[in-house]
Amino acid sequence: MLSEPVTIINKFGLHTRAAAKLVALASQFESQIEFNYNQQTANCKSIMSLILLGANKGAALELIISGADEHKARDAIINLIQARFDEKE
Repeated sequence: MLSEPVTIINKFGLHTRAAAKLVALASQFESQIEFNYNQQTANCKSIMSLILLGANKGAALELIISGADEHKARDAIINLIQARFDEKE
């Protein structure tokens, strides 16, 4: 199991389009992938779960990944977040 703090840095936070990109990416991995934020846990393979977190720009989340490909999943998800979900700002 891996646990890593991440900060949402894109302008609009974890909104629908960003959440959809995250779900598409997370779904490529076998590992269980979750975010913890404000005492809530969201499954990163569920768009509704992510949107209900209400994570705006600057939100500090804990990324928790458990499974056979957890290191690859962590790297890919962190890269997506650092790339601001490929959104132009």
